[in-house]
Amino acid sequence: MADTPTRREFVVVERDGALTPRPFDLTRMFNLGSATRDAAAAVAHQDEVAEAGVRIAFDVPAPRIYPIGTWALTSDERIDVQGSRTSGEVEIVLLVDDELYIGVGSDHTDRDIERYSILWSKQSCPNVIGNRLWRWRDVREHWDECRLSSTIDGRVYQDVPVSVFLPPERILEVVAERTTATGPGMMIFCGTYVSVTGHLDFGTRFECRLADPVLGRELNAGYDVVEIRAAVRPGFRVPVQAGER
Repeated sequence: MADTPTRREFVVVERDGALTPRPFDLTRMFNLGSATRDAAAAVAHQDEVAEAGVRIAFDVPAPRIYPIGTWALTSDERIDVQGSRTSGEVEIVLLVDDELYIGVGSDHTDRDIERYSILWSKQSCPNVIGNRLWRWRDVREHWDECRLSSTIDGRVYQDVPVSVFLPPERILEVVAERTTATGPGMMIFCGTYVSVTGHLDFGTRFECRLADPVLGRELNAGYDVVEIRAAVRPGFRVPVQAGER
């Protein structure tokens, strides 16, 4: 049975700065974990989430692949969550279509749910992507000079060169080897890196960017985090987890 595509509208930023609005048909979405060139580079983030009680499936070869429903993708300036311990992670985003496109986004994750299921923690919150994309061919030759960063409530949270991560073309090879997804319509969130403090942080505003110093431009995504359970008065809130008070 063929995948039913979800149509999404993005703006392609051309090399000369021109903006080209266009639709893309999205059929599959994957989030990657531990997608670093050097396996040791992923250890700090693994330790960071382990501090929050998360157990990573080390018996599955890295980079680990988490399939996410395409309905969970958004470019909205606000996301609704069910608890106070959710946080974003800046990530390179790949979109496969007539050619390869590059975006920036956040794999927003519920850290309490992540304690017992990394997969469900990622599906319980949206994947957020900025609405502008670059063509891979425009950045390929100087890709390793680009840089990812993020802030939480204005505090610097992450800051890392993209050279830490597997190159986009290698990521596509890995996904082709390990999944049945093929052809146009695939979006991949390429994993993240440890925060500048080495600890998870939480807040109500997450912003992230992918900077290209060679062409002097950047991609951005940002959103407010709203805990919607706060609308229910204390004493009437259904617990997120069994046994929670």
